[in-house]
Amino acid sequence: MATMNRTTTPSRSRSGLPVTTVVLGVVSAALLTAHISFDSDTFQNCTYLGPSTRMYVTAWAGPLCSVAALVLTRRRAPRFTGAQVVLVCVVAVLLLVQLIALYWVYAPDPSGGTGCSGLTLLTR
Repeated sequence: MATMNRTTTPSRSRSGLPVTTVVLGVVSAALLTAHISFDSDTFQNCTYLGPSTRMYVTAWAGPLCSVAALVLTRRRAPRFTGAQVVLVCVVAVLLLVQLIALYWVYAPDPSGGTGCSGLTLLTR
């Protein structure tokens, strides 16, 4: 009997989360943590220096990574799995916090520009 060679290619299932979206979510969380740790850059010896360059970089890079993770999650599969729903929810909350941190970078000096006390508005 002659046997037939079957050449089949295995089907690729995309049921799991793409690694790229998970990595972008983790990088985004790390950038938020770094931004919060750089918060002490704004004051030195009770003098307001303003946000540092690394605060600006982390404040902008975090939301960009979060948005990229959301876009890639939606682009990869037409229907969401349970893991993708969890990822979208976590990244959406992370994005909200990062947008607040981005606003905080551009907010005016909370101390009024003259020291660490913040009481300059009351003493004028």
